[in-house]
Amino acid sequence: MAVIISVGSFALMLVCIAGGLFLRYKLPESHLSGDSKDVIRLATALIGTMAAVVVALLFASTRSTYEVTNSNVARLTAGVVELDQLLKEYGGKESHELRHALRSDTESMVSAIWREDAPITGAVLRPVMQEETVLYKLRQLEPTTPVQSAIKTRALAVSNDVEQTRLTLLSQPPDTLSRPFIAVLVLWLCFIFASFSMSSKANPTLVIVLLICGFTAATAVYLILELGQPFDGLLQLSNSALRHALPPLS
Repeated sequence: MAVIISVGSFALMLVCIAGGLFLRYKLPESHLSGDSKDVIRLATALIGTMAAVVVALLFASTRSTYEVTNSNVARLTAGVVELDQLLKEYGGKESHELRHALRSDTESMVSAIWREDAPITGAVLRPVMQEETVLYKLRQLEPTTPVQSAIKTRALAVSNDVEQTRLTLLSQPPDTLSRPFIAVLVLWLCFIFASFSMSSKANPTLVIVLLICGFTAATAVYLILELGQPFDGLLQLSNSALRHALPPLS
């Protein structure tokens, strides 16, 4: 979707550049000189400033969301690894079964968070008390030594944190950007490039510079859109660390 929107934005900018070059020859010279030229420059500068502010705000917002999501993925991975280590230290047949269940749950988490299977539903956003969860089974353990009691207490805390982080990632919308913001930004950019192309007679240097600037602006829109969808697209967060966090059981 980000590629389609950015390509469409670039196409609109090209149309506006061509329209500006066309109007340059059709409009009377008095419309593009003197006071009219100064007003056009001021209006373009105003919209250019607003567009720059919007781009900065959108980039800052999406970058912040991207980094928070990346932090949550790292936290989830660390929690899964620690929980597996605690279960290994606990020992016993029940612990071995729980470690198998944890590996199965981890694969399900990866598929659900990265939208590799069906869309998120109520069945995926299951309550933590559901019987097949590792957390529910962990609560049923009956320690026989003080060490096992301490390990169970810590494992419950880690498991609760893993479940909360998992639900946070699953509840995150696939796209955190508002489409009207992008639409308004693209319209502003189109006006700016149309104004630029009207400011001078067409020549190869002017056309090349406008094309490069239009491509750069479309690339900026693409990067903002990509940062707004951390689990999809070119800049999606890697799931390899979580998927391969747990070694196979012997």
